[in-house]
Amino acid sequence: MGRSFAQRSHETELMDTEAVSLDDYRACLKDLATVNALTLTHGPILRWLDQTTRSLEPGERVTVLDVGYGYGDLLRRIHAWSRRRRRTVSLIGVDLNPMSEPIAREATPAGVPIEYRTGNVFDYQPEQPVDFIISSQTTHHMSDQELAAFVRWMEQVAARGWFIADLHRHAIPFHVFRVLSRAARWHRFIQHDGPVSIARSFRRQDWEQILDAAGLAPDAARIRWHVPFRLCVSRLK
Repeated sequence: MGRSFAQRSHETELMDTEAVSLDDYRACLKDLATVNALTLTHGPILRWLDQTTRSLEPGERVTVLDVGYGYGDLLRRIHAWSRRRRRTVSLIGVDLNPMSEPIAREATPAGVPIEYRTGNVFDYQPEQPVDFIISSQTTHHMSDQELAAFVRWMEQVAARGWFIADLHRHAIPFHVFRVLSRAARWHRFIQHDGPVSIARSFRRQDWEQILDAAGLAPDAARIRWHVPFRLCVSRLK
């Protein structure tokens, strides 16, 4: 019997459940950053930030908070974007896994001002106003109830808006990624968790229900599909 993609899967990911060494986790995150680059993962967030900051005054500082930064590759891409656009940006990351912080710091060149933190985002109390909150490939780790709470939290904390980038639940990326990850011999977590992540991810109606549960008006947030099989949710205030 084939796998059904009608509903979000509750299958667990090894990354969330299996204890590993720092070196093993570093290897996993490094391969995951390669996956992100090859599958154009960060493009939607970078384009959104570019569009939403065009109307700001030159020299106006923008604070961006990344929830679930992992290897820190998205924050480093945003830093590079800010240099090209001559945009003054404060970059902060919060990640639940305590091993992410030393690994991301190590992967970040000296002189790149990114503040990496460890902790539960619901306990995070920013010392300065946060303009934009972003989260990439993290929300599929949460239940629908947790996601509704996460959206409410972003609504409270983000002064200008927020952007969730995640996967579209569909048979094509599920089977293609399973073959690709094995052929590329990526980390065993990625070979196992990649297809599971897709099965745990979203379709438009999932996000519509989550946003409704969070108390957002139907037209408050935008749900948009991006190549390849990304489903992103954004909100501007």
